[in-house]
Formats: sequence, structure tokens, C-alpha cells
Amino acid sequence: MTAGLKKEYGEKINFLVYGTRIRIFEYIFKFIYNCLKSLILYIKIRPQYIITTGTHTAVPMCYIGKVFGSKIIFIETFANRNTKTLSGKMIYPIADLFIVQWEEMLKLYPRAIYGGAIY
Repeated sequence: MTAGLKKEYGEKINFLVYGTRIRIFEYIFKFIYNCLKSLILYIKIRPQYIITTGTHTAVPMCYIGKVFGSKIIFIETFANRNTKTLSGKMIYPIADLFIVQWEEMLKLYPRAIYGGAIY
């Protein structure tokens, strides 16, 4: 599916490298690479809004965007009903709009807005 998008949209599509914290040494280098690539992409695109459901690769882009004045909209994952995600914990303090998909999550994120099942 993503290969088809790359073929159709060419240079408008960019990917960050996948890394998992299970292989911590490898992950450190991939994370640094993703931070640098995020900065380059941000400077190239200059988005007014960054909308994300998280993952570790989204966190650097959100912080870069915040520094440069972008609005940050974060949607906490539907998979967690009673616990915060690491990305959610990191982005919550800087988010302009933080959306949760479970009402129970409003206890953990008091400034959040309940959006229901967004997926």
C-alpha cells in the first residue's frame, strides 16, 4: 500500500526509519537519524498543524513543530483505556489539543477532550 503511495506522490511522501526499543543500541542511532530527518522535513514543509496518534517517531516532530510555532494535535491511541502511552506522556504538556478515545482517560489527562472512537 505505501509503495503505491510513493509511486503516485513521489517526493511528497517521506518515511522515517522504523526502530524498536528492544534493540536499544540500534534504536539510539535510528532515533537520532529520525530527529534530524524530522527537522529537515519540517523546514521543507513548514506545517501549521501537526496531527498525530503518536509513536516514538512522532515525538521529535511535535517538539520541533512547537518550537517553530505549529499547533500540535495529539490523538491518544484507542488501544489504551487505563494507562498513558509514552508518546502521550511526552506530548501532553505541549499539545494544543489532546484527544482521548476513552472517557476513563480524562482522569489521566484532565486537559484532554473526549473524542470517542476515532481509530
